[in-house]
Order: sequence, then structure tokens, then C-alpha cells
Amino acid sequence: MKTTLRSDELSCPTCVDNIESSLNQTEGVSQAKVHFNTGRIEVEHDPETVSEDKLVKIVGQSGYEARISQF
Repeated sequence: MKTTLRSDELSCPTCVDNIESSLNQTEGVSQAKVHFNTGRIEVEHDPETVSEDKLVKIVGQSGYEARISQF
């Protein structure tokens, strides 16, 4: 499953690295890609292992607010 999150708090490339690292180390996530310019976070994951709400929480634990996005 592919879930798209959005964060308006990305202010530097380190933010991207922190979020990608946290998500990519999560069991059930096969790939996470953060787009710095748009604040878009695309996550390929197994929904039975990690829910969309859990993905938002993981980004939050990295220090950044995120929400589920349709675009």
C-alpha cells in the first residue's frame, strides 16, 4: 500500500534525512521518500504491520508534524 503524508515543517535537508531514516527503519515499511520542496512524504508499507496513523506518529516522534494527504 502507498500512503501519502504531508508536512509543512520541512526547513532543511536534515529534516528529510531524519524522517526518511525513521520511516525506513520501521517494520512494515518497504520504502519512504520525502520531497523537500513540496512537503510530500510517500510511504510504501504493509498496512497489516504499520497503519497510516502509526506512520503519522513516527514522523511526529522524529520532531515533525505530519498528516495524511490525498495528494
